[in-house]
Amino acid sequence: MTYDNTCKYLAETYPADFVQWLLSVETNDIRVLKTELSVEPIRADSLTFLEITGKILHLEFQTQAASNPPLPFRMLDYYTRLKRQYGYQIEQVIIFLQETTSELVFQNRFEDTNTLHSYRVIRLWEQDPAPFLANPALLPFATLTRTGSPAALLEQVAQQVARIEDISERRNILSCADILAGLRFEKDLIRQLFREDIMKESVTYQAILQEGVQQGLKQGVQQGLKQEAFSIILRQLSRRLGAVEPQMQERIQRLSIPQLEELGEALLDFSEATDLVAWLEAQQS
Repeated sequence: MTYDNTCKYLAETYPADFVQWLLSVETNDIRVLKTELSVEPIRADSLTFLEITGKILHLEFQTQAASNPPLPFRMLDYYTRLKRQYGYQIEQVIIFLQETTSELVFQNRFEDTNTLHSYRVIRLWEQDPAPFLANPALLPFATLTRTGSPAALLEQVAQQVARIEDISERRNILSCADILAGLRFEKDLIRQLFREDIMKESVTYQAILQEGVQQGLKQGVQQGLKQEAFSIILRQLSRRLGAVEPQMQERIQRLSIPQLEELGEALLDFSEATDLVAWLEAQQS
């Protein structure tokens, strides 16, 4: 799972928490919109559109400041497409993940002739870690926030993850924190603080699987990981699309581990059962 897809997963799994953070609005009346816009469809893993009672919160997560086309123009382009398609008020926020000295991360507007378009910019390395440490949905981002002692901050994140009571949520939050921490910390330090036995039980386990291959894991262990991944993906699909028919479950269970991994990312864009059917048929072809 990429950094962008990890952020997208968190925003779409915990939309109310992101709305509270960025808009200071408490509501559960939120709809996740598909990241596709007309006239010419454009798709991006880093985009998340949340509809909140007549308003759209457009989030864009970035690890790099440079972009082609440039980010200011892209934000204007997204704004006009969203406005044309939905007609709502639109709040746009770019969240930069990785610290940089580039002047581009300080740009918050597009200017050209008579056109001026503004949007919000958040640089995570400047943010107070306290609100992120206090909210499981935002906890993975705490690894990238302001600190005088990065290693101590990472240990705080690990301690907060350990306090999450729901086992499945704890696994997934830990995996997301592991991925985002990779933008700032050495892998050895992350592994010291983030327990691998929990990591291996999460759907975001690509790095662990690669490590397992290097260690010569036996087929039985691989099969166990596959079954766990299938179970987690099935729960995610059920939460997103409703009950998954037994026939579809059988087709998903026949997928290989890399295919299950791909499905774990692809399902974030699904909005109806036909999206799952189309994805499975594409895999067969």
